[in-house]
Amino acid sequence: MAAAELLRVLREVPAYRSRVADIREIPPQKARCADPAAPLPGEIRDFLDRQGIRLYTHQAQALDRIRAGKHLVLTTPTASGKTLAFTLPVLERLLADPQATALFLYPTKALANDQLKAIRELADGIGVAADPAIYDGDTPVSRRPRIREHSRIILSNPHELHQVLPWHHRWSRFLSHLQVVVIDEAHRYRGVFGSHVAMLVRRLRRTAAFYGASPQFVLSTATIANPLEFAERITGVPFVHISEDGSPRGRKHFVLYNPFAGGATMASPHRETVALFLESLSCGLQTLCFTVSRRMAELAALRARANLARGRAAMPPEAIAAYRAGYLPEERREIERRLKEGILRGLVSTNALEVGIDVGSLDAAILSGFPGSIISTWQQAGRAGRRGDDSVAILVAFQDMLDQYFMHHPDAFFAQTPEHAIVDLHNPYIVSGHLLCAASELPLSPVRDRDLWGSDPEPVAKTLEAARLLRSTPLGYVYCGRGRAQEAVHLDSVSSETFRMVSRGRILETLDRGQAYREAHHGAVVLHQGETYLVEEMNLATREIRVSPADVDYHTEPVKSVDLRVTGVQSERESASLPLSFGSVEVTEQYTAYRIVKGDTVVALETLDLPPLQFPTRAFWFTLPPDLSARITAEGVDLAGALHGAEHALIGVAPLPLMCDRRDIGGLSTTSHPDTGAPSVFVYDGYEGGIGLSEKGFERFGVLASLAHDVVTGCRCQEGCPACLYSPKCGNENTPLDKAGAIRVLEAASAAYPP
Repeated sequence: MAAAELLRVLREVPAYRSRVADIREIPPQKARCADPAAPLPGEIRDFLDRQGIRLYTHQAQALDRIRAGKHLVLTTPTASGKTLAFTLPVLERLLADPQATALFLYPTKALANDQLKAIRELADGIGVAADPAIYDGDTPVSRRPRIREHSRIILSNPHELHQVLPWHHRWSRFLSHLQVVVIDEAHRYRGVFGSHVAMLVRRLRRTAAFYGASPQFVLSTATIANPLEFAERITGVPFVHISEDGSPRGRKHFVLYNPFAGGATMASPHRETVALFLESLSCGLQTLCFTVSRRMAELAALRARANLARGRAAMPPEAIAAYRAGYLPEERREIERRLKEGILRGLVSTNALEVGIDVGSLDAAILSGFPGSIISTWQQAGRAGRRGDDSVAILVAFQDMLDQYFMHHPDAFFAQTPEHAIVDLHNPYIVSGHLLCAASELPLSPVRDRDLWGSDPEPVAKTLEAARLLRSTPLGYVYCGRGRAQEAVHLDSVSSETFRMVSRGRILETLDRGQAYREAHHGAVVLHQGETYLVEEMNLATREIRVSPADVDYHTEPVKSVDLRVTGVQSERESASLPLSFGSVEVTEQYTAYRIVKGDTVVALETLDLPPLQFPTRAFWFTLPPDLSARITAEGVDLAGALHGAEHALIGVAPLPLMCDRRDIGGLSTTSHPDTGAPSVFVYDGYEGGIGLSEKGFERFGVLASLAHDVVTGCRCQEGCPACLYSPKCGNENTPLDKAGAIRVLEAASAAYPP
């Protein structure tokens, strides 16, 4: 078998064997089938019989729950048949009620296009006159009226829904009969984006209610730690949960592969990824390789094709392709078709293929770098083995905290449970933006809308009225600001200050002020859709960033200083050995310079002249009591380096328990903070108003501190390295750092708050 041959190579060839940290076998599972509690309508039963389909247990359970009118969250693995599980009951509903409509929301246009085909085939096969159609930014204007008036199933995305709701009068036919809203791949809606989507869904509910509809919600998601809490935060309604998976799966072999085994500092995980990719292809496995960036997807595919051209495997270079965002829709669909039909033997992709686009049955998945969460890891690994045959998944480690921790603690990796998906319903900037949008769509009544928003909107509405953005009327508050409210609310950010990145008169993308300062300052090297650009000018007055294409052999890293003051304490956890607090803070970030880096070497430092960024947010922090500080100092430890190292370690491991990117959070450590009067470490949300990350960090501090302690103590270096204490975004060039001291601080933290 091809999988067995690849495993033999990994175990026996010395160059690979020394880097294999662990191989685990995940046993196969036989299909478990069931019938729904009540018989299916004849049209559906006949279709399933013709197709030879028997429902798996979770599909039958989903049918029963949706029939009973329950709001459902479904968390079964990739390729378990979730689409059939929620589409069949929707079609049954449309069969029973000729006027009923349904809305399917997807996080990406590519996934909506893929799912349209499956839904259309089901509707046509059963004989439901649903006329399913996609309504998004790519839908021609000429087709839109017909879709609004005739389609009973519409597929869209949150960005389009955000723009559609102000024109709800055009959608009166669809909204007045809206019975089901399906939100697929719902785990993608977390953090800032998820908090916006939660507000957007509440706007959809109030608009549907205006037309007399109260839709049922069905959420499909990867396995997460808090599915019921998450689903209820996204929608504001109570849910039932199905997690039991009745679908069959083949045996999977999961390989942990460490290019840095033995501390090999010159190892290249990208080069190792390409070598493993080619080895997998040579063994006859159709292989999907995930990379961390668009640029790496292109480079890895290019290098692999060059190797094939030199006869590395018995296949033409055209058997390999790259796949990423930025390709035209028809290009992506053609690549998907060629992969599904087996014409392509290997594909190198960003996480654009992590979601459930049907690309057929693959034999192997290679993950170049830990994707940042256990959820994404198993989503990507689950893309292989869809036929029920043996498959292989390989995680190639980077020299990064979590990557190296898992390589040295494989039992911890395989025992990891999925993370919590965080949605914050109380960020004042997000809430106020959506209240403006809601008031522009329908008059906002604090009494009528209180239950919908989950809290009293009156105080925020009064503030907006004082700012002359809302006006009170007998029917409620109405929007009276300049321009469309929806244009001022960007679902991917908190700030309403938008910078435009422009090349040769064409807008490439938009960024908020924080992103612009961090990623697109003067002299910065930026990537867009796999292409490299150099920032020539950042105009703060017009908020325009002018860039030009560039072919450079270096990258840039910003240097910043941080100041922070506590503005309010909301919660405290008492421990005499290490007091822990959570509350409101005001952060001042000053970007002072940027480094020019070739490979791993800093070759120049250029100054920047940017005004400081000040924003209110939320943070958790702990302080060291005098006796603990004295004991640590007496051991010859540099207290500043100890605190700084502990701060880096906590932020470095935070993506695992908090399900975030470490760029979403910031930190500050100091031997004496004016607001605490003691040595302190702060970790704060990197967004105005906060998005719930530091609050969850406060609640799960014991888990966070214990994991950080394990990472640092488990690293073999003597003084700190990228695998334990170094941070790629440190504004102080990773100085001072004291590894022994950081271990003592983290030891005290995890002892004070056991996980």
